[in-house]
Amino acid sequence: MLSARARSCATDFRPWLMGLILLLACAGLARAEQDMIRSHGYSYFGDLKYPADFAHFDYVNPDAPKGGEISIAALGTFDSMNPYSRKGRGGLLSSMMYESLLGDGPADAYGEGYGLLAESLEYPVGKEWVIFHMRPEARFSDGTPVTAHDVLFSHNLLLEQGLPSYALAVKKRIPKAEVIDDHTIKFYFAEGISRRSLIDQVGGVPVWPKKWFEETGARLDESRLETPPGSGPYMVERVEINRQIVYARNPDYWGEDLAINRGRHNFDRIRVEYFGDDTAAFEAFKAGEYTFREEGDSKKWATAYDFPKVREGYVIKAELPDGTPPTPTGIVFNLGRKVMQDKRVREAIALGFNFEWTNESLQYGLFDQRASFTQDTPLMATGLPEGDELAFLQSLGDVVPPELLSEPARMPHSSDPARLTDRKNLRRAMKLLDEAGWPVGSDGKRRNAAGEPLRVTFLFNSSSDGTLGAVVESFMSNLERMGIEAKLEKVDAAQYTLRERDRDYDMVFDAYAAFLGTGTGLMQRYGSSEAAFSLFNPAGLASPLVDAIIEKSLLTTSKEDQDTSLRALDRALRYEFFMIPVWYKADFWVAYYDQYEHPDPLPPLDLGYLDFWWFNAQKAAALRAAGALR
Repeated sequence: MLSARARSCATDFRPWLMGLILLLACAGLARAEQDMIRSHGYSYFGDLKYPADFAHFDYVNPDAPKGGEISIAALGTFDSMNPYSRKGRGGLLSSMMYESLLGDGPADAYGEGYGLLAESLEYPVGKEWVIFHMRPEARFSDGTPVTAHDVLFSHNLLLEQGLPSYALAVKKRIPKAEVIDDHTIKFYFAEGISRRSLIDQVGGVPVWPKKWFEETGARLDESRLETPPGSGPYMVERVEINRQIVYARNPDYWGEDLAINRGRHNFDRIRVEYFGDDTAAFEAFKAGEYTFREEGDSKKWATAYDFPKVREGYVIKAELPDGTPPTPTGIVFNLGRKVMQDKRVREAIALGFNFEWTNESLQYGLFDQRASFTQDTPLMATGLPEGDELAFLQSLGDVVPPELLSEPARMPHSSDPARLTDRKNLRRAMKLLDEAGWPVGSDGKRRNAAGEPLRVTFLFNSSSDGTLGAVVESFMSNLERMGIEAKLEKVDAAQYTLRERDRDYDMVFDAYAAFLGTGTGLMQRYGSSEAAFSLFNPAGLASPLVDAIIEKSLLTTSKEDQDTSLRALDRALRYEFFMIPVWYKADFWVAYYDQYEHPDPLPPLDLGYLDFWWFNAQKAAALRAAGALR
C-alpha cells in the first residue's frame, strides 16, 4: 500500500502528468499534421502550376461555345468497343467515356494531375499511402452515383482481367486498397520501393460502374460492343462495325462546371469514320465526309493539298507547333528472334536504310532525322558522358559497358542522298555480316555454318499510307543487295493487330514512348520484367543496363537528378540499338474545314483538337451555303 505521503505526492503529480501527456499528444498531432500533404492535385515534386482556386486552365477559351460536330478518320477495322483487352480490335476513342480520380494533366504543365472524380487527396510526405476524397455529385451517364466502391472494383478488375504487363507491375507496388466510406478510398503502397508512379497510377485508373459488370456478367478481357456507362462528358451514340462510331456529349454531364473542364469538351458530337486505307480516307476528306485530318504522309502534304477547297479557303491547311518530344518511331527489331540477337546483324541491316535519299526522293525534304528517344529536349544525350551523367553511370558498376563511357552517344549513320544504295554503307554492312558468321555463297545469298539462309520478314499494315510503303520497299531492296532474303509481308489491319500482339515478325514499323519524366511506366516500355509479352515493348528489349538506370532513376529525389538519369537512359537505349530511328517533324500538319477555332497560342504539350477546340456555327453555315459541305 502507498503511504499517505506517497498518495499525496501521486495526487499532486496526476494533473501535471495529464497535462504533459496532453501536451505531447498535441505536439505529436502537430507533427503528424505537418507531415501530411492535402491538395487539390498532385505532382511528384509537389510543384503544381494551378492553385486550389484556379478558374480554368490558362490556355483554354472559358467562353468557348458548345455545339457542332467534329469528324475524323480511322484506318482499318474494329470489332470491339473494349480497348482494355488483347482480344479484338478496339474502336478509336473507345475509352473516352471513362474518368478517373485525377484528370488528364494540363497541356501546359508536364507531370501534373488535378482532381476530377476526386475533389482532394491526402498523403504522408513519405507517400506510404494516399486517400482520395471523391466528389459526391459525380454521376455515371445513367444517373447513378460514382462511389469509392466503383473505384475499388475498377482497380481490382484491371488486376484480375487487365493486360498482364499492367497487372504484374501494379500488384507488386500496390498491395492493398480499401473503401473508407462511399466517397473515400485509400490505397497502400509497398515498402522498400520507389514512390514514383504510385499516387498518379491509382489516380489515373478508369472508373467503371460495378453494378453494370455484376448485372451483365461482362469481362474486361473479352471483346464486346456493349459499353458500360461512363461518367465522362461523352457517351456512345452509334456504332457500325468497321464503318462508323459516334460519340455524343452528355447534356447532363455532372462535371461540366468544374474548373478542370471549363472551356473543354466543346463539340456536341465526335464522329469517327473508318476507311480501308489512307488513299480512300484522303479522297473522303476532300469530299467532306469528315472534317479534320492530321496528316502524316509527306507526299500528300507536299503535293495533294492543292485541291479546289483549299484554294478557295474552305479547307485550312496549317502547320501548328508541337512542343512535345517526337514519338520514337522506327523500324523495330524483334529481339526474340535468334537472327536478331546479334547486334552486328542489326547494325548491318540498319545500314540498308538511307534516310537522306528517302527524305529527298520520297518525302520532299520535309523531315529531320531522329537520333534520340528524347529528341531536341534537355534530356537528349550528346557527345561523351560527363559531369553528373558520367558520375551517375559510373555509380551503376559493372552493368555499364566500358564503351558507353568512352564513346559519344550513338548517332544514326549518314548516307548518300543521291542514290538509294550507299556503296560505302553497303561495304560496311557486308563486313559486319561476314563477322557475324553469315558469309555470301556462290549464289549471292548469305548462309550460316549450318547452311541456313539469312532470312528476315517485315510485317506491314496494308492500310498504312503509300509513302511509308515505298520507304519500306526501298529499304528491303537494299537488304536483298546484301544477300539477305528479305520478305515484305503486307497484311490487313486485323491480321496485323494479331501478329503484332504475338510478335510474329522479324521487323516491324512501330513506336515507343518518348519521356520527359521518370516513372514505373518506363519499366513496362523498356524494362526486362514484362519484356516477353508487353504490348508496349515491341522489340522485347530486356537489358540489365536499362533496368539498372530505370531503377535508380525511380529513386531520384530532385528534378536535376531525375533529368540526369533520363539523359543516361536515352544514351543506353540508343546503345542497345533495338530500333532503326527514322524521321520526325517539329510541327503538327493539319487540314480542316474552316468551321473550327482554337486557342492562340496553343499549349506546348497537346494539339487538343478533340479537347479544347470549338465549333463556329456561322462559318459552318457559310460552308454549307457555298456547297463545300453537305
